[in-house]
This record gives sequence, structure tokens and C-alpha cells, in this order.
Amino acid sequence: MLDRPVQGEWTQTVSTAPWIEVLSGLGEKGPACIRLWTGSHLWLLDVGFGPEDTSPFKPEWLEGAEAVFISHDHIDHIGGAQHVVDAGLPIYTTAQTARSLPPGAQVHLLAEQGQMILEGVRLTTGRNGHALGGVWLHFDLGREGLFYSGDWSEESEWFAFDVPPPAGTALIDASYHLDSVPQADRKKALDEAIDRLAPDVQVLFPVPPSGRAGELALHLMRKGRVSLDDTCRQALLEGLRSGGVAPMANQIAPLLNEPFDPEARFLICDTPNADGGRAWDIVQAWQEESILGSKGVVFFTGHMTAHAREVASVGGHFTRWNVHPPLGDQRAMLARLGAKRFAPLFCRAPEAYREQAGFPAMISGRTFL
Repeated sequence: MLDRPVQGEWTQTVSTAPWIEVLSGLGEKGPACIRLWTGSHLWLLDVGFGPEDTSPFKPEWLEGAEAVFISHDHIDHIGGAQHVVDAGLPIYTTAQTARSLPPGAQVHLLAEQGQMILEGVRLTTGRNGHALGGVWLHFDLGREGLFYSGDWSEESEWFAFDVPPPAGTALIDASYHLDSVPQADRKKALDEAIDRLAPDVQVLFPVPPSGRAGELALHLMRKGRVSLDDTCRQALLEGLRSGGVAPMANQIAPLLNEPFDPEARFLICDTPNADGGRAWDIVQAWQEESILGSKGVVFFTGHMTAHAREVASVGGHFTRWNVHPPLGDQRAMLARLGAKRFAPLFCRAPEAYREQAGFPAMISGRTFL
């Protein structure tokens, strides 16, 4: 077996046998970054920042890397991309995700559904059901292959999801940890929370435009007048044009021809933590008018930063909308893959999975494929 010395902060003798190492995202809801050694090349899977400001991307993670793969455009997966651009490294991602890259990025396009051979490695991609242009990655490496989900969901009425091929090693999105509540129950809880409000109360939904904006709009259209800010509307138009959405998504088309209406009952606006964009403008306006929490209420539906928690404490609610897999879907994915080992990413206390039935062996540290 030939060994190769690789320079950088991880300098050591590197085997030709492929391995993976989770640099960030295991044991925390933190930035995604995984190191993959193919046996001859060092690649990084995702280069996230946050979601909290206290969890930055660390430039030293790029030491020795020859290429970067980005699963989707949410900050905790793409937020460190400027460091990649500054380092002059090639970035492999979909055309839609590439729109969010900094100027000067050396982009190599991945299909949302397809295969390619890169440095002798077969890479398969499929739509992840979580974000516009978002994909999971399957590398034909080692004895049984490697699956990296990025973030994923199989419950969306807006985003399409493609079933991945088998893999012996799986790095899966476990953002909801052991929470087993399905989306049907989430929708019921949201409806009940809205129904408790007076009919004249406006509700703001801060969202990532390429994330849950579309599916929330589809659901809320059944309950009242919905309006999307310009950023969300443009993202949803791109979604319909791209073919990366589910057939039901076409029902949203009438909303996309209308300008933003600040008087609508339901306002769907960027940014997801109401710390910028139209969502923050609305929160500030409601504060100035002293109606935040009375005539204007903010519903947060995803991970909340410190800023979002502060807004919610004054005039909002948290009602989860599933955009990550609940426990049952995590278990089903691993069974479908035939995974022999896995890492539950983006959650605290991963060791709790050892007590769960139906899960394979859990990995940590550097793992050979």
C-alpha cells in the first residue's frame, strides 16, 4: 500500500484507503464541514458558517483540500465559501446553489439528478427535498459507498426528493435528533395556533427564500390571503422554472404574479431569523407602531438564533415546520441505504442514538470506508 504525506494542519501519513472525518456538525447544530480522503485526493463536503454567529467557518479546515462540494445554499452549509474562493479552490455544486456563491468562484456544475466521474470516483447526486437546487451526494468509494445527505426532507409538498443508491456509510441530517413528530402533526399544530388569533391579526413568517417559503405558501393559501416578498417570490419562480420542485408546487403560480401586499393576512418574507430583509423591516415597523405581539405576530418555524428568540419573546411564537427528517425518516433512510455505520449530524448528544432500536453502528472521528 502506497502512503502519501500531505502538508497542512493535518500533516501525517495518509493511506490510499478512503476515509471520512467530520470536522464540524457532529455533536452540535453547527456549520457543516466534512473531510473526505478518496485515496488520492482530499475533498471537503460543505463549508458552513453558523447558524449562530458564535460558530464561524474555520479557514484551517481548507488545509490540504483540493476541491469543495456544496450541497445547498443555506448559510450553515455555504457560509464559508468566501474562504474557498480566496484559496482558489474549485467548487462543485448545482447551478441554482452557485447563484449564492461569492464573485470569482471557480464553479463546476453538478446535476440535480445525475452522475459524473471525478478523479476516478463516481459521484451520484439527487434532489434533497429541502432547498432549491439542494442535493445529496453519493460517492462510490470503499467497499460499499458513502452517502452524505446534507440537509434533507421527504415530507415536502414543494421540493422534490430522489431516492439515493445503497451505501455502507451514511452521514445523515439529524437536525431534529430524536423528535418523531411527522409533518402532518406539525401542520395541525400550526393551524390551531393561527385559529387562536383574532381574524384581523397579521402573521409574519420569516423564511429562507430557497427553503420553506414555497411549502408554507402552499399551506397558508388554504387559510387566507398570502403575500410573498420580492426575494421569496423570485426564489419560487426559479423553483418552478428549474424542475426541482414537486408537481403540487404549480398551485402556487397565481401568487407569483402579484406584488408584495403588506396588508395581507400572511406575510412570507426573508430572512429566516427576522434579522434582515423584509422580515426585519416588518418587525421594526410593528415595534414602532406598538403592535408587535398584538396586531402583528411573528411565527418562527425553523432553527432560531438569539435574535429570533428575542423577537419571539416580545411578539412571536415558535411552531416547527418540518424541513429536516423526523426520527422515523432517519431510521427508514438508513434501512433503505443498507448502511452499516452512520453519523447523526447537526444535533447535540449524538450518543443518544446508541439507545435507539433500528440504527446501525455510530461512527466518530476518522472512519475508513
